[in-house]
Amino acid sequence: MNLIQFPLQLTFNIGTFSNDFVAKDTNGSTIAYVREKMLKLIDEVQVFADESRSQQNYTIKANQWLDFSASYKFTDYNGLEIGSIARKGWASLWKANYEIFDEQQQKDLFVKEENPLAKVFDSLLGEVPVLGMLTGYFFHPAYSVSRPDGTVVARLIKEPSLFGRKFTIEKLNNFEKGEEQRILLGLMMMILLERRRG
Repeated sequence: MNLIQFPLQLTFNIGTFSNDFVAKDTNGSTIAYVREKMLKLIDEVQVFADESRSQQNYTIKANQWLDFSASYKFTDYNGLEIGSIARKGWASLWKANYEIFDEQQQKDLFVKEENPLAKVFDSLLGEVPVLGMLTGYFFHPAYSVSRPDGTVVARLIKEPSLFGRKFTIEKLNNFEKGEEQRILLGLMMMILLERRRG
């Protein structure tokens, strides 16, 4: 994931059994194919260079199995840890809050849901017959990524789409060393977790 042109478009595949999506840059070039391993007690996500799956660049793996407070470690193709993301405990029940850590396990970035009511209404409308299929067109949760000093560096937005399958990642500030990699891996894992929650 080098020299990425923002904004990025993330599109989930709805015709596959695995929980997977493709990330493309503003030029339409594929920068990653993300696939969650199915039927695993411990969550594991593989990040490939493209849909051919011939080159795996990263792995994201939970530190424990089926736990609300699990953290997810990022490792590169050499097996080196480059960071992690963790849900911020009970604060995430109402409003999604995540913390991204660097390779030294120092808090590096924060991901916060901007308007939790959008997700609540999205979930409620999803339970209504027929209308539930159209929720992706009405409510669009957004998440901001910021540094500890409050500087917002990126934003993830759920786009209008059937089945809520499209997301955009915008770059709002210049990234510091290592931030781009940790932000993208963190947001990729967070999307998978938040889609499970509804």
